[in-house]
Amino acid sequence: MIPLLKGSRWQEIILDNQSIKPATIEDVAKLAGVSIATVSRAIRSPEKVAESTRKKVTSAIAHTGYTANAMAQNLRMQRSHMVMVLAQSISDPNFPGILTGLEKAANNRGFGVLIGNTEGDIGLEEKYLRFLLTGMADGLILLTGHLPVAGWPKSPLATLPPVVAVSRPVMHEQIAYVGVDDFDASKMATEYLISIGHSRIVYVSGPAGDAVSELRYRGYCAALTEAFDESSIWKVDGDGTSEGGRSAIERLFIRDSLPTAFFCYNDNSAFGVIGSLQLRGYDVPRDFSVVGFDDIPFANDISPSLTTIRQPRGQIGELAMSYLLDSLSSKIAPSNRTLLHGDLIIRDSCLEPGPRHDRLGVGKIQ
Repeated sequence: MIPLLKGSRWQEIILDNQSIKPATIEDVAKLAGVSIATVSRAIRSPEKVAESTRKKVTSAIAHTGYTANAMAQNLRMQRSHMVMVLAQSISDPNFPGILTGLEKAANNRGFGVLIGNTEGDIGLEEKYLRFLLTGMADGLILLTGHLPVAGWPKSPLATLPPVVAVSRPVMHEQIAYVGVDDFDASKMATEYLISIGHSRIVYVSGPAGDAVSELRYRGYCAALTEAFDESSIWKVDGDGTSEGGRSAIERLFIRDSLPTAFFCYNDNSAFGVIGSLQLRGYDVPRDFSVVGFDDIPFANDISPSLTTIRQPRGQIGELAMSYLLDSLSSKIAPSNRTLLHGDLIIRDSCLEPGPRHDRLGVGKIQ
């Protein structure tokens, strides 16, 4: 160890650091070129300050080290300026895009984001709920499809901070929801397959009891019954994974008849369907057409590239966070229900059916 000699440069640096005074609100105001009152307002009520001014103040706080002082002030106000995002799995391909939108809206209004990854673990949900109830986060964004298990129905909803559900609706009238219109988007995807000549279309479902899978199934059914009749409806169970898609194909091929097209609960299921068909020696789309849902990053990279429904993930995240932060300002619980339009992205995994299907044993649905 090198001894620290009196008068050395290292001692000068230490003494200099010890003499540095904590940054004040005046320092922030001077650096940002605004008044002290504006700095205070930007911290207390960022939604009341112009975005350009907020950015100046936020930058000045970061440069002066006034962050700790601002946090102390937030605690005195009993406001953390943090929002918790509770997700079932951060490995969900839709999550990064939604999170980007959530963080963008939060940062623009002086809030930070905490992420809780539950993986369906009730113990973790209870842990995050306790965290929320201590006031460490001002609001909750739910991507799990249900309220934290420990908080409902054991505890009234009033004990929770404002809540907005995203992507997966929570069946409670007091919970705001932002997501894609699963029914209409699925109906549109099925209508596309019908428009290019398919009448024998099977739906590969998501997990049992999944509300989103049920909405997409209803949209699929609506399109088929409008074009044909209820006898044209055909569902095979999946679980939302590529392995589930492969297993669905294995069960389907036990039957005496086959579809000409598949509409899948999500892109991962569609990947499994395409992979299983190709392993059996079939060509997609010449032998079978496949449509997915979500337009996750790899949907355009597989062969053939996947026709799918694109979710407006960033917009979903921004709207959800805006609803939540608006409710914090107004002190009125958010109850909006916003369904955004999904876009049909046509790629290479679909083709009209033709005589080639005769050799595949395609016949009347059993």
